[in-house]
Amino acid sequence: MTSTSHLTPGAEAPAPVPPLRRNRDFRMLWVGAGSSLLGTRVAVAAYPLMILWGGGTPADASLVAFATLLPQLLFVLPAGALVDRWNRRRAMLICDAVGFAGMASLVVALLFGEVWLPHVMLVAFLDGTAVIVYRLAERASVRHVVHPTHLGAALSQNEARGQATGLIGQPAGTALYSLFRWLPFAFATVTHLVAFVTLLTVRRDLQGERVTPRRMLTTEIAEGFAWVWRHRFMRSAILLVGGSNLAFQVINLTLVLIIREGGHPPYMVGLLGLLGGLGGLLGALGAARVMRRVPVQAILIGVLALWAVLIALVAVTTLPAGLGALMGGMAALGALLNVAAATYQIRVTPDAMQGRVTSVFALIGSGLNSVGALLGGVLLSAAGTSVAALITAAGMGVLALLALGVPSIRRAPVE
Repeated sequence: MTSTSHLTPGAEAPAPVPPLRRNRDFRMLWVGAGSSLLGTRVAVAAYPLMILWGGGTPADASLVAFATLLPQLLFVLPAGALVDRWNRRRAMLICDAVGFAGMASLVVALLFGEVWLPHVMLVAFLDGTAVIVYRLAERASVRHVVHPTHLGAALSQNEARGQATGLIGQPAGTALYSLFRWLPFAFATVTHLVAFVTLLTVRRDLQGERVTPRRMLTTEIAEGFAWVWRHRFMRSAILLVGGSNLAFQVINLTLVLIIREGGHPPYMVGLLGLLGGLGGLLGALGAARVMRRVPVQAILIGVLALWAVLIALVAVTTLPAGLGALMGGMAALGALLNVAAATYQIRVTPDAMQGRVTSVFALIGSGLNSVGALLGGVLLSAAGTSVAALITAAGMGVLALLALGVPSIRRAPVE
């Protein structure tokens, strides 16, 4: 028999929190965002096929790829500030409408055999911009549809969703294009429609009350940078994560070269991607359980240290299966760190700053990727794959030691 002697006479025990799987609003938000993301991944996989198999040149394909990625450079910071200004639900609905219209226009163009490169570039650019706004708004909205104790589990499921769509998107886009040229874009059109409808069914508000008056957009963007800079743990952590992303650009190219130099067929590179995706999915699914037992600063230090070990093993591994296992392990650790960092950031950031702070993380965390790609080419040309892997492992080890030695990391504020 359960004792109730600790309750005040006449007081009622707090109602139990329903499990996350019974949270209808979170399910609808999760399904809609996953649908939209999958459609975009399928379309991105089909862009080069449409251009190259439609009579275009590699230069044409590179222009479409450039148009797809350019919004990440131009708009991630303004998008963060605008997400903090706008109604988040309305912003996501507009993004889905833009994606729906753009993909539907490509279906019509392909059905009539009138594919025009500037049209494709415009659709890729607009859809890429919509994806940025949608992701920032959706991530900031999660805390408003789940109980605080479920935030880590919710973000773990979001990370798993991202890993799964990445795993499915490439082969699905290729398979659909093989059936009909217009089919990947028709699929993306339907997924944007599904996302639009499911978002309309979410009942709860997706933001708190806006009490701060609007100022110049540049001022609001600067406030996001200033907030991150004042938070010593987040400032140190994002710089360490940015350095690790630079290192992984080197390792990604190293793995491809090891496969080629070993005389293995090109599809083995796809096998590495598959195993990496599976590892990321498993890491995301297990992240909430790890986070209940391990604090975020220990996760950051441990992941950097384990990455250093796994990257060093790349230098002495030549079999594709072994490389795939290492890739899967690194991806699993990356997914765990992504979930832990996102959970911490959302919990400590004021609701009115969510978009801007997330956009700062996105810019700094991924801003070194292009530098890493250039560094990888120079390092591999000068030193070869084994030495490049060892140098990269040493760099990752230095990041782990810095994380261990920096007081702002070791003594992270309690959430």
